[in-house]
Amino acid sequence: MEASQETLPLNTCHVQKPLLIINRLHMLLHSTALGVLFYYRVSFLFQNPENRGSHLLPWLLVFASEIILSFIWFLGQAYRWRTVSRCVFPERLPEDDKLPAVDVFICTADPIKEPTLDVMNTVLSSMALDYPQEKLHVYLSDDGCSPMTLYGVRKAFEFARWWLPFCRRYRIKNRCPKAYFSSLEIDDSDFARSSVYMEDKQKIKGKYEAFKEEIQTFQQDKALSKYSVTVGDHSSVIEVMQENIIYDVDNVKMPLLVYVSRERKPFSPHHFKAGALNVLLRVSAVMSNSPYILVLDCDMFCNDPTSARYAMCFHLDPKISSTLAFVQFPQKFHNISKNDIYDSQLRSLFTLQWQGMDGLKGPVLSGTGFYMKRISLYGNHANEGGKSHLLPLQEYFGSSNEFIKSLTQNDTSVLLSGQNSLLEELHLLVSCRYEIDTKWGQHVGFLYDSVVEDFLTGFILHCNGWTSVFCEPSRPQFLGTATTNLNDVLIQGTRWYSELTYFPLYCLPLWCFATIPQLCLLNGIPLYPKVSDPYFIIFLFIFLSSLSKHLLEVFLTGGTLHKWINEQRIWMMKSTTCHLYGCLDALLKKIGIREASFLPTNKAEDHEQTLLYQTDKYDFRASNIFIVPMLALLTINICCLVAGVYRVILMGDWGKMLIQIVLAGFIITVNYPVIEGVVIRKDKGRISQSVAIHAILATMFLLAFYKLVLVNV
Repeated sequence: MEASQETLPLNTCHVQKPLLIINRLHMLLHSTALGVLFYYRVSFLFQNPENRGSHLLPWLLVFASEIILSFIWFLGQAYRWRTVSRCVFPERLPEDDKLPAVDVFICTADPIKEPTLDVMNTVLSSMALDYPQEKLHVYLSDDGCSPMTLYGVRKAFEFARWWLPFCRRYRIKNRCPKAYFSSLEIDDSDFARSSVYMEDKQKIKGKYEAFKEEIQTFQQDKALSKYSVTVGDHSSVIEVMQENIIYDVDNVKMPLLVYVSRERKPFSPHHFKAGALNVLLRVSAVMSNSPYILVLDCDMFCNDPTSARYAMCFHLDPKISSTLAFVQFPQKFHNISKNDIYDSQLRSLFTLQWQGMDGLKGPVLSGTGFYMKRISLYGNHANEGGKSHLLPLQEYFGSSNEFIKSLTQNDTSVLLSGQNSLLEELHLLVSCRYEIDTKWGQHVGFLYDSVVEDFLTGFILHCNGWTSVFCEPSRPQFLGTATTNLNDVLIQGTRWYSELTYFPLYCLPLWCFATIPQLCLLNGIPLYPKVSDPYFIIFLFIFLSSLSKHLLEVFLTGGTLHKWINEQRIWMMKSTTCHLYGCLDALLKKIGIREASFLPTNKAEDHEQTLLYQTDKYDFRASNIFIVPMLALLTINICCLVAGVYRVILMGDWGKMLIQIVLAGFIITVNYPVIEGVVIRKDKGRISQSVAIHAILATMFLLAFYKLVLVNV
C-alpha cells in the first residue's frame, strides 16, 4: 500500500479542450479576415495615383496602426493556444520532517503609503502558514528604515506567540488577523459552535486590539513626519526577533522573523524592489538558506495557509522539479467592487494569459505570490565550490565568504547572539557597495534592467531553460489591496510596459484610430470601403470578432456585460495615457536621458476614494498629464462626429463615411464617464472645471486652425 501511495502523482495537468477548440477556430477565422484586410490595403497602394486621391498619408497611418494591432493580436494568441488547469494533492506530500524549508521575503518602503498595521498583518499571516514552523523563516525588508516599521515587527512577533497557536489549534483558514476579525469574514472554523473556541477567539481578539492600539499610539507619538522615514540615506539595520523569544505559548518553536533595512546612500544605486530582494536573498542565504523562497508584496496577505504545501506538490514532483524555477499563484484582491471599473483585479491577466502561458513553458513572475527555487537565481556558477573556485565566485557573487559557502549548503539555521563576526558579515551583505563589480542584478538574483523586476527575471529564467507553473486553487491563497482611484491605476500602468513587452504599443494605433479617421471624417476623406463594397463585411467582421471574443472571455471567467464595458474603458484610458508615457519613459531611460524611478502604489485606505469606487464612479482627481489627453481625444471625436454627420447629410455620402462615423461614436460611448465627469457630476471626484475648460478650448482651437489650413491649401 505504501509503495502504491508513493507512485501517486502530486499534481495533474488538464488541457481545457472546449476552450482550446473555440480559441483555435477564432484564430483561423480572424487571421483569415486580417489577411483579406491586408490585401485590400496593399492593393490600394498599387492603384492609379489619380484614383488614390490626396489622402495617401492618413491611409498609410491607419494601415500601419492595423498592422501593429494585428501584430499584438498575433502575439496574444500564444496565451490561447493551449490553456491548461492544474490540480494538486498535498495529502500525498512526505511527512513534515522531510519537507524542505521555506524563506519568506516581504518588502516595504514607506509606512505612510504602506500602513504599518497592514504590513504586520502580512507578516503574521506568513508566519502562520500551515507548514512546519521550524522550517519557516520570514524576512522583512524596510527601505524606509522607519522606526515605525521596526516597532511594528517587534510587536507583531510578540502577538504571534498567541496568534500562531490559536490558528493551529482551531485550524483557522484565514490567518491574517485583520481579515479574520473583520465583520465581512464568515467564521467557517470546525469549532465555530464550541464555547471554548468562542472564549479563545474573544481573548485573542482582545490581544489583537491591544496590538493595534500599541502601533497606533506609537504612530501618533512619532507623528510619522518626514523624520520618521529616512529615504535614501541611512545605515543598515538588522534585527532578529527570535533572539529573546523562541517558543510560543504552546511551547512550539516560533518561525524565524528578521527585520532588514539595507544601507542606502544618495549617490549609490539601490535598484528599487529588485535590489531589496537581492539583499534578502544574501542575508537569508547566510542565516537560513532555505531551498525555496516565497515572495510577497507587503499588502498581499496569506488568505489560506496551504500555499506552501500546494507549491511543494510541484517543486517535489520528480518529473518536473529539475527544471522548475517557480510556482506562481494568481494575484487576487479583497477590496474589488462588483463591476471593478478600473479592472484592478486584472481579470484577463490572471484568468486567461497566465493559464495560457502555463500550457507552454509557464507564466512569467507576477511580483508577488510565487515560490521560487533559490538555486535558479544564482545563474550557472552556483554549484562551483571549493577554495580553487573562490576568486571567480567572489567576482560573481561578491566578497562574502559566508555567502559563497552557502552555495553548497542547504537549510542552515543561525542565531546572531554572541556571533559578532556573523553580524559583521550580514552588514557587509546589505551594504550599498557590496554589489559593485559583481554580477548581481545582471546574471545573479533579481534583474536590474527594469523597474518591473518580476517580468524581466521570469523571462530570462525561461530563456535559460527553466520552467514555471501556474497554480490557481478554488480558494485564493493570497489577497492584496487593489488600487481604487484612477491616478494610482495609471501611474502603476506606466511601469507595467510589458505583451508582455509589446502590450504598451497599443498606445500608437489607439491614438491614430482616435484622431486620424475623425479628422478625415471632418474633411470628407474616406479611409474604409463603402457599405456596398464586399470588403466592408471584412472590416465589420474584424471589429465584431474582437469585441465578441473579449465578451465571451469575460463571461467564461465569471464576468458580466458591465464588466466587459468597464474593461474596454480602462483599456482605452490606459493605452492613450500611461502606456504612452511608459513607452516614452522606457525610451528615455534606455538612451540615458532619464533615470529609472519607482513610485510605490498607495495602499493606505481612503474612505472617500473607496466610496466612489464601490459606487462605480471614476475618481478623476488624477494628474493633468492623464486627464488632458482624455479630454482632448474626446473633444476631437465629438466635434468631428457632429461636423462630419452634418457634412454627410449635406453631401449624401453615408456609404463612404459610415465606418468612420461608427468609430467616432464608439469611442465617445466608451468614454461616457469622462463626459459625466465634466458635465453631470458634482462630487469631489469630478474633473476639475478649470482643467476641462482649458483642455477643451485648446483642442477646439487646434481643430479650427487645422480646418482653416486645409481650406486654404
